Amino acid sequence: MDLTTGSPLKKIMLFTIPLLIGNFFQQMYSFSDTLVVGRTLGENALGAVGSTGSLQFLVLGFANGLTVGLAIITAQKFGAKDIEGVKRSFAMSILITLVTSVIVTILALAFLPQILHAMQTPKVLYDDTYAFIFVIFAGIFTQMAYNLLANVYRAVGNSVVPLVFLIVGQVLNVILELWFILGFHMGVAGAGYATGIAQLASAILLIVWIPRHLPELALTKADFKLTKFDFVEHARIAYPVAFQTSIIAIGSVILQMSLNILGPKAVTATTAASKIDQFTVLIFISLGTTMATYTAQNYGAKEFKRILTGTKYIMLAGLGSAILFGAIEIIFADPMIAWFIDPKGNAAIFDMARNYFQVVGTTYMMLAVLFVVRNVLQGAGNSLVPTLAGIGELIARCFAGLVLAPNWGYFGAMLANPLAWTASVLIMLWPFMKFVNELKKLNLMKRMAKEI
Repeated sequence: MDLTTGSPLKKIMLFTIPLLIGNFFQQMYSFSDTLVVGRTLGENALGAVGSTGSLQFLVLGFANGLTVGLAIITAQKFGAKDIEGVKRSFAMSILITLVTSVIVTILALAFLPQILHAMQTPKVLYDDTYAFIFVIFAGIFTQMAYNLLANVYRAVGNSVVPLVFLIVGQVLNVILELWFILGFHMGVAGAGYATGIAQLASAILLIVWIPRHLPELALTKADFKLTKFDFVEHARIAYPVAFQTSIIAIGSVILQMSLNILGPKAVTATTAASKIDQFTVLIFISLGTTMATYTAQNYGAKEFKRILTGTKYIMLAGLGSAILFGAIEIIFADPMIAWFIDPKGNAAIFDMARNYFQVVGTTYMMLAVLFVVRNVLQGAGNSLVPTLAGIGELIARCFAGLVLAPNWGYFGAMLANPLAWTASVLIMLWPFMKFVNELKKLNLMKRMAKEI
């Protein structure tokens, strides 16, 4: 889909809806892991899987953030109608992804025991936690392969095909999870194996689809004759986006450490509540991803007014969604928590999970603004400001985990996300407003040039 022509609102909606559904099904990997494990293997197994969330965010966030950054260059080339550039960008992205996935996998597996001990993983959860996350990290390449292909598809305006193959993968994931856990009694590791196999299947389907249906991504040997400039062009955007995600994730790891110290009940409550929260966050992620691709294509095409118009629509959609879904989480907290936790005998866990929704659900508007601002800047090729904002998020989460949680308990820990979102927005707000003014000037100059 060419996002540089036609009604901005219509194009944004047509692109965002499949993307939102796709992100929903991608989140279902984690959701089904939690649901199947919690209902078949018990409370401790659920806590073990949930305690890996921040660690996955740290390692896989870096890996997948890299593919997001790489696709920004591809989208800019596509917007500029540079098909040869699109092919070279895709080829460069493949090489960078391959090398990075090998390095990240080796480092993650080599230091996994030390990381889990440093995070003060509760002894009762350690064995299951290690078994699950080891399998997940061993399959880093499958996740990076799918995410690279999906992001490149979206860069050229196709958000539907990645959705279709993701749904196929998720159905396979659930089938394999039940088979591995209940049939082969593989424990929590079975959930990890199922996820890796399903994502690999989705990636293979995306590769097979390219030759006939997306000629702009069909590569030849000539496309891999790349230069140092090609690498630098992609690395200057991709690695800062990847490191930005990791910087944010370090704060989440520190917060997870504080939850581990508060005990298994705090870990389990957060695991259950965060799975619901993550579905709401998908809305903002989807809007942000749309804005990154939309901005990149239109920036490449020098359609500056369309960027301004699209930003307005996305911002309104994000703020409206924040109010609606924040209210739903707070009002229907108990029945949603009960999907994961048996209400009988778990009153303390329910109280903590309710506290989670009350704190986070009332501050989603800040998160909506964050995703729009960050992705507009990244789509235009600005990786420095979002990275600085990521450092702000890290500092805020560290403050909550190291200062507020020890003094205020679980409530203090739950303030981490709202504080992080606020810090990030405050750091990016002035550069964003400056960029908006630059777009207005560039649009005015473009209009004057046409009149002349």
